[in-house]
Amino acid sequence: MDLLRWSSFFLLILTLLSPTGLSMRFELHSGQMKCMSEDIHVNSISVGKYFIVNPNEDHPLPDSHKIIAKMTSPKWNTLHEADKVEAGEFSFTASETGSYFTCISAVDHKPETTLTIDFVWMSGVHSPASKDWSKVPKRSQVKMMELSVKRLFDTVESIHDEMYYLRDREAEMQELNRSTNSKMAWFSFLSLGVCLSVAGLQFWHLKSFFEKKKLI
Repeated sequence: MDLLRWSSFFLLILTLLSPTGLSMRFELHSGQMKCMSEDIHVNSISVGKYFIVNPNEDHPLPDSHKIIAKMTSPKWNTLHEADKVEAGEFSFTASETGSYFTCISAVDHKPETTLTIDFVWMSGVHSPASKDWSKVPKRSQVKMMELSVKRLFDTVESIHDEMYYLRDREAEMQELNRSTNSKMAWFSFLSLGVCLSVAGLQFWHLKSFFEKKKLI
């Protein structure tokens, strides 16, 4: 009974912290580009696809409906690239933590055309699927239960690593906010000092002018 309770608890955690992703439909004019970014943790698995929506499903897409797609890592290494295509797919395991970018641009064409693009990008935490559990022998129901528990523990461990990563990112953002607030405070004092100096110079100039004219 305790094993069943713990299994339910782990499954609940797994459900709440499911992989994140992007799913959107957008328009591009000829020669235009749109870029999307995802903050992905190291060893996370990402998959995605994109395609041009056919405005007339009874006919093939015209030659003007072509796109160029490119995906890069935080260090600007190319992970996926496609030139003058109608659709494409990509998948990779993140080798580093950071922002990954996907840019899609419509091929330049005269007269100008408008393309509708469907884009889906899914990514998650350290995936237990990266371990091939299917190769573990399944000799009995006890072995099956042991395999399930090991898989759940592996998932919990990956969630634990992700929580530490998010905590570190939160600390970085807080430090950035404090630094920005400090800089803005100094800038405000500097602006106030400049304004007071300019006001003083103007007052001194006007006073000298009126004294020369013997108006005061």
